Amino acid sequence: MQTMTQVVMRTDLPFKGRRQGKVRDIYEVTTTAGEPALLIVATDRISAFDVVMRNGVPGKGVVLTQISTFWFDLIAKHFGDRLKHHLISTDPADVAGLSPKQIEQLKGRVMIGRRAKVVPIECVVRGYLAGSGWQEYQASQSVCGVALPAGLKQCEKLPELIFTPSTKEDEGHDENISFAKACELVGEPLMRKLSGLSIEIYKMAHDYAQERGIILADTKFEFGLPIQGDSEEPILIDEALTPDSSRFWPADQYQPGRDQPSMDKQYVRNYLQDLVDDGRWDKIPPGPKLPDEVITNTLAKYRQAYSELTGRELNI
Repeated sequence: MQTMTQVVMRTDLPFKGRRQGKVRDIYEVTTTAGEPALLIVATDRISAFDVVMRNGVPGKGVVLTQISTFWFDLIAKHFGDRLKHHLISTDPADVAGLSPKQIEQLKGRVMIGRRAKVVPIECVVRGYLAGSGWQEYQASQSVCGVALPAGLKQCEKLPELIFTPSTKEDEGHDENISFAKACELVGEPLMRKLSGLSIEIYKMAHDYAQERGIILADTKFEFGLPIQGDSEEPILIDEALTPDSSRFWPADQYQPGRDQPSMDKQYVRNYLQDLVDDGRWDKIPPGPKLPDEVITNTLAKYRQAYSELTGRELNI
């Protein structure tokens, strides 16, 4: 893997259908084998509270892509034919129409994925009471309409896993919704299938991470319906089990009743929440510029998650 020295905040490639998410730039492409596909570029942008920060984390997109690739391989081995994912390749040379210079710039930070109709629901699985779930529990003793026992502590392990869907918004804030509302939006049979798959992926990943000294507290998945071929079964798309979409806690430092040390984006959220509490930011775009210390520590946490999960190091 090349050493990353420059932050990649956006890309401008010669393909149609460019879409820009909070972190990823997406293009409609054709592979060198002639297959229609999506080119998904993980930039170094970082978002929190659904707002993109003014500066990025150099190499973050590489870490996200490599972690996702690792989990996609593991998920494929676990599920076999019961669940497919979108990933075709991570080699930009497999995209027709890129110059050698562009291929070199994109190495390590792209996924070439099968096209799919995105299910507009984020599938969140929670094993511990943290983040917005903890805030909601304090107010209502429930999370996304799921009633929970009284007396639970912050970051405590939940008696049972809970599936808490949210809307998927290209801009603005995603909204936590009830399972019933999600069924209204996309249909009950599909939501029951997605909740079952999401919970099973979480269990597999939680057990794997725990063996390596990491607690997977919660995570979110996205699914799509195939556009090509005969299958109508949903496929796993976007990223999988990264520090952007999950909470990773060091197991040897875990203690219910307080916020946990993390190997994920919570570190950035905590810094920003201090700004909010001090009246220096109102969670409205544009996001503030992150200090160098926050940038450096964030990348270190992401790299730690990668190395402890995979047993490998990234030279970025």
